[in-house]
Amino acid sequence: MKIFRLLLRVAVGVLFFGHGTQKLLGWFDGHGLKATADGFEKMGMRPGTVNAVAAGVGEAGGGALLTLGYMTPLAGASIVAVMATAIHKVHLKNGPWVSQGGYEYNLVLVLAVLALVEAGPGPVSLDAIKGKERQGTLWALASALLGAAGSAAAHFAAAAIGPPADTPADTPADTPADPA
Repeated sequence: MKIFRLLLRVAVGVLFFGHGTQKLLGWFDGHGLKATADGFEKMGMRPGTVNAVAAGVGEAGGGALLTLGYMTPLAGASIVAVMATAIHKVHLKNGPWVSQGGYEYNLVLVLAVLALVEAGPGPVSLDAIKGKERQGTLWALASALLGAAGSAAAHFAAAAIGPPADTPADTPADTPADPA
């Protein structure tokens, strides 16, 4: 049965679901939508509420789909989009190491999710039960590209909207340590 693939899929999926609901609903000691939206605004991801909802839904929805093994490539793309945005907006400037606020953890999560998409969700999944298990390198690449496109769209939209009226364009805004 590929028990460790199942355990990885469920663990990563449940944790992403929890992380997304922290943003959206304040569950699991999360900050909730208002505080998350404020953090996104300060990072330049405007409008903050729209971006916070998108990130929260991407994580919670992608995590739920991954946990269930349902529409696994879409789940992967959703998670990749949020993690790519977090890497770009928060962690990249700090280098690779998580001990310095870097991107290593986010990158490992992206690769774990893409490995799950490539391997497929396995026999204990809704995809397998429905006979629609999509797996393989092309599905993983499609998930990666769709996730990267989603992240890029969020960046371009935020750049087009620009900084808040009361923040000079050349003044960097304070950013929370880990909004993603």
